Amino acid sequence: MAVQEARQYGEHATACAGCAHCGRTGHRRAVAAFLARRDELAAGHGVPAAVAHSPVAARQWVSDELAQSARAVTAHGREAGPARLDLIRRGTLRTVWGAVLALLLAQALTAVEAGWTGARTAGLCTALALAALLSAAAHAHRAHGGLLAPLTGEDNRLSTTRTVAASWLLLLSFSLLFLTVRLLPLRSPAETGTGTGAAVTVTAPAATAFDLARAAGLLTALALIAVVTVTARLVVTAGIAAGRLQKVCADRPRAADLLCDDSGRACLADVQYLLVSGAVLALAAVGLAHDPDRLPGVPWPLVLLLGVSAAWHLAAKCAEGVRPTIHSVVRSREAGDLDAPIRTGDDIEIRGRGFVPPGAGTPVPLTRLVVRIGPVHAHVPLVPVPGGFANPTDTALTVPLPADVEPGRAEVSVVTAAGVETNRVTIDVVD
Repeated sequence: MAVQEARQYGEHATACAGCAHCGRTGHRRAVAAFLARRDELAAGHGVPAAVAHSPVAARQWVSDELAQSARAVTAHGREAGPARLDLIRRGTLRTVWGAVLALLLAQALTAVEAGWTGARTAGLCTALALAALLSAAAHAHRAHGGLLAPLTGEDNRLSTTRTVAASWLLLLSFSLLFLTVRLLPLRSPAETGTGTGAAVTVTAPAATAFDLARAAGLLTALALIAVVTVTARLVVTAGIAAGRLQKVCADRPRAADLLCDDSGRACLADVQYLLVSGAVLALAAVGLAHDPDRLPGVPWPLVLLLGVSAAWHLAAKCAEGVRPTIHSVVRSREAGDLDAPIRTGDDIEIRGRGFVPPGAGTPVPLTRLVVRIGPVHAHVPLVPVPGGFANPTDTALTVPLPADVEPGRAEVSVVTAAGVETNRVTIDVVD
């Protein structure tokens, strides 16, 4: 029933491939149908009578049924992906141009008493120029979510380090372009002037605006952010290459990715780095608004605080992840069974850690979990329980010993959803 409903929703989504609303609605319905089917099978209902007499056959049928239903839901979400990305692109563009409109309204309201100044004109022109550039960039990356494309990692999640770096780069771009526009009226006397006085008129304000001594804190903060971004990228790449860090692609980027780890739990290192860097960035922006004739300065105590926050963030990145490891393999014993060696057809329980990496707790990644027993590759069956799955888990998984495994010594290893293989443990299989 759940599979048929998911297929019907998939056919409906194909007919409305360009409709974001239909795609989201159909995906939500398909997910609800899958969850209902999982809870129904967990309660022991819906299993055909042809396989109900055999616990092994019933378990395999349930696992295959859930895997098929989960793949239908994933296919439906993939079909609705382009419409969702287009919706994200248009939302980010509305945010950018809404910020420009908010700046215009704020300047108009504050200019009622103070009057319109050249700094207000320069700020508005700079905002319009940056909004136009960001709109062009969003159009170039329209197939990948517009402005979110540079902020999204290879695992299809928003990157905290990239987002912080992009924010600081945007502030620097706005500051430089704003000061350049501010200096444009001062260049006209040099073009029409006839002496050293005109040259001094241009050079002195430019030297004051781009005073590197005052902006040393800002430049140090920018360099620190750049180093953190590059180093975090290298740490993640090295962790993946070593098999210590497992990355499973998400179905779509979410705003919560900035504050959470891959499993969706809040990450203190990411939260503090985002808050501290955002606070220092906001103070620098306030400094530019307070003194629009010079690059904003960042006090050295704030630079030091940002350095401590960045070091904490990088330390957490270095300590992130765990290599999947098998500790032991034992025969799974049901209540009332006698103690016995492992025989063909028995269930074996593999104990260890790292079998289900962060972000792989959904059904489709779980179906990619494989146990290698000698020359045979056995897929781990899904055992549903209300609200989740009892098998597999991150620390233990149960799999039936295939009939193709010959008696004798056999090596056992696990290949996770991220494609990382564990160490090998030898077991003895008897007739």
